[in-house]
Amino acid sequence: MNEVLLRSLTPAVLGVLVRRGADFAAAEDAVQEALVEAVRVWPGEEPRDPKAWLVTVAWRRFLDAARADTSRRRREERVEEEPPPGEAPAIDDTLQLYFLCAHPSLTPSSAVALTLRAVGGLTTKQIARAYLVPETTMGQRISRAKRTVSDVRFDQPGDVATVLRVLYLVFNEGYSGDVDLAAEAIRLTRQLAAAIDHPEVAGLLALMLLHHARRAARTTSDGSLVTLAEQDRGRWDTTLIAEGVRILQTALSRDRLGEFQAQAAIAALHADAPAAEETDWVQIVEWYDELTQLTDNPLVRLNRAVAVAEADGPQAGLAALSALDGSLPRYTAVAAYLQERAGDLTTAARLYAEAAQKAPDLPEHVHLTRQAARLNTRSRG
Repeated sequence: MNEVLLRSLTPAVLGVLVRRGADFAAAEDAVQEALVEAVRVWPGEEPRDPKAWLVTVAWRRFLDAARADTSRRRREERVEEEPPPGEAPAIDDTLQLYFLCAHPSLTPSSAVALTLRAVGGLTTKQIARAYLVPETTMGQRISRAKRTVSDVRFDQPGDVATVLRVLYLVFNEGYSGDVDLAAEAIRLTRQLAAAIDHPEVAGLLALMLLHHARRAARTTSDGSLVTLAEQDRGRWDTTLIAEGVRILQTALSRDRLGEFQAQAAIAALHADAPAAEETDWVQIVEWYDELTQLTDNPLVRLNRAVAVAEADGPQAGLAALSALDGSLPRYTAVAAYLQERAGDLTTAARLYAEAAQKAPDLPEHVHLTRQAARLNTRSRG
């Protein structure tokens, strides 16, 4: 059975049900039941028109649920009886579903969960495993999200920027459970790019592809982190890099620069360098300056301080760092790196140890602890 096809049809099928009169929550439940039925039936014989098959089954499930619930009798009277067999409507509501699932009234975590289920076609169990929470907890989160957006007009304009941030949140989760969320985020962003001609959508897709291209080189066989400078660039996926650069160049040519395009440009410069020492840090600083004007995000300024150190020397980087809030995530780790570059190994070792205690996950904690141990050994030697 083609699971990718099955999941790619999810938003289109859901859109058909909503346009026929089903409310979003009931339609989404019916589509999920149709997907489960497809998993059971399709391995024997895939239908000639998979979308029409899913629409038919989902609509039957919706009508069955409506008839069974007396509180929905008035809505049941509004909806049409099951349409005659035939091809599914060609209207594509994918974009509206992205807007709905990333509605500003939802918390980021709820928007992510609803997007993965309603647009991505993942089951509640798969999403729960990916985010390492109990299935009941994730089910409650999705149910609350569906209730929150149940009264939102399906065809009202949405915010592309909010959708992109939700997809980027999914991408940054990487891989856990039995779902590769980075790959899923790329699939959904490709789908969004097919539904809307927007340079920032293209910028986000390019950024994801360029980052994903380095994935195999980011860790060792035992799960230890490998810094960008130390990665084996022969393990980078050149096909993904070429695609990401091509998409980025097309987006930039439209002269509507946004933050994801700027981030992708930085990633492209890293990807373009045959070796770490050949990285064009001067251009990267220039792109960070553009990005700072676009977002004024303190984390962008933190990353810029590292780029300044590489372009103009560690003292320049430390000067840029001194203007930032020391409570920023990874501030201490950056300070440790810059102090090491400046030659103060004692201070750097102490800062690496402090940063390890603040690390958000075990691999980063181990990496920073090893950096502190390495410098302590050098100092004693």
